[in-house]
Amino acid sequence: MAMRKGASSPCLLFLFFFTLVLLGCPSLGHPNYKDALAKSLLFFQGQRSGRLPAGQQMTWRSNSGLSDGSLAHVDLTGGYYDAGDNVKFNFPMAFSTTMLSWGTLEYGKRMGPQLQNSRAAIRWATDYLIKCATTTPNTLYVGVGDPTADHKCWERPEDMDTVRTVYSVSPRNPGSDVAGETAAALAAASMVFRKVDPKYSRLLLATAKKVMQFAMQYRGAYSDSLGSAVCPFYCSYSGYKDELLWGAAWLWRATNDASYLNFLQSLGANDASDIFSWDNKLAGARVLLSRRALIGNDKRVESFKQQAEDFMCRILPNSPSSSTSYTQGGLMFKLAQSNLQYVTSITFLLSTYAKYMTASKHTFNCGSVRVSSATLRNLAKQQVDYILGENPLKMSYMVGFGANFPKRIHHRGASIPSKASHPEAIGCDSGFQSFFYTSNPNPNILTGAIVGGPNQNDGFPDDRTDYSHSEPATYINAAIVGPLAYLAGSYSS
Repeated sequence: MAMRKGASSPCLLFLFFFTLVLLGCPSLGHPNYKDALAKSLLFFQGQRSGRLPAGQQMTWRSNSGLSDGSLAHVDLTGGYYDAGDNVKFNFPMAFSTTMLSWGTLEYGKRMGPQLQNSRAAIRWATDYLIKCATTTPNTLYVGVGDPTADHKCWERPEDMDTVRTVYSVSPRNPGSDVAGETAAALAAASMVFRKVDPKYSRLLLATAKKVMQFAMQYRGAYSDSLGSAVCPFYCSYSGYKDELLWGAAWLWRATNDASYLNFLQSLGANDASDIFSWDNKLAGARVLLSRRALIGNDKRVESFKQQAEDFMCRILPNSPSSSTSYTQGGLMFKLAQSNLQYVTSITFLLSTYAKYMTASKHTFNCGSVRVSSATLRNLAKQQVDYILGENPLKMSYMVGFGANFPKRIHHRGASIPSKASHPEAIGCDSGFQSFFYTSNPNPNILTGAIVGGPNQNDGFPDDRTDYSHSEPATYINAAIVGPLAYLAGSYSS
């Protein structure tokens, strides 16, 4: 029987939907990116150190670290705890700040009401980083809290009774890596606040210039200067050239001062890279510099564009030069410990390079494979969707997002009852038996936290003692804010 034009057979519709199911499509839907964006930023409130503001939404947290800096007779209150512990490590904190700022610069117009929350998350870090950079001449404070002592305890940040040792770098004990990253964070943030708070923006940029000069003038790795205070926790495994490149790239973007271009061109930081993280910034710097090549047609940075595309070819699964593994469920898999930190950071670069390619109508080749902006964007979306629940376990790796998410994350504050429900102090050793080793779900929901993620077989035990898979971190979240903002602005909920 002939059908009218535009009509559909019930059988054909059934076959269409059945095919979608076989292909793993989420019934013509997609995750709620706007909700995920809001939660990814709310997470940072759960990591706050210092005196909490009146508008604090993560109400199971309260004031902590109010005497930070006192051992050095300075005020170093504020900033963020990096992950599930109670130490302030400035190296990953500054990277998290740079990535939040970059995401806001690229995708702020798509953030809607979350733009204000993103600025607040950045400012909580930069207020602290300014203190670290300006309090004492020729000194950059780079951390608070003895990590060895802290890791022997399982206690809320509100109850901390471990020594809050203060760590710094100086001309005699340099730290070009942590200084370069701090300069990058301050420079990137200065652009975020340029129109909405010009005075603060000028302070950020002036401080960034001084810290970058310090990084360039006094060369050395901070892990050589500080030893066990930062190793093996946040050792500078990749050296400091990548941070000098990264910092100079951000100062050049913020100031347009060609002396930074001359410096970064003289560095010789030409190693190939197939990773991007708090430790290794080469790929990020190259993508950032490519913006001028692609959008500004600046031939002076053409070599960085080529290196950025070489990086993309090492990531794409169908590229002949790919050096990146993927799980059966489609997740990029770089390293067994906290793999999602690499996934979110690389996903940011995929999204952002795709944005530059779209603006310049650019494509490139990986061998015989043609790569368009859509190629990169589709892979980025696949990674975000996997994190948000489109995976073999149907598990969202963002706490509080979706129906099925990690309940036993490796996080002291989340795993111990709040001060409001349990006012009595819980000492260093007291938290282990009752709260660390128990199989009970955490009493507090660290909304928005993205954990280390599944293993290479797409498995996830949801075990608090398995920190490499169950621990969240600021740098995991900071990198996904940009891609979530892009997707939230591209798909209606």
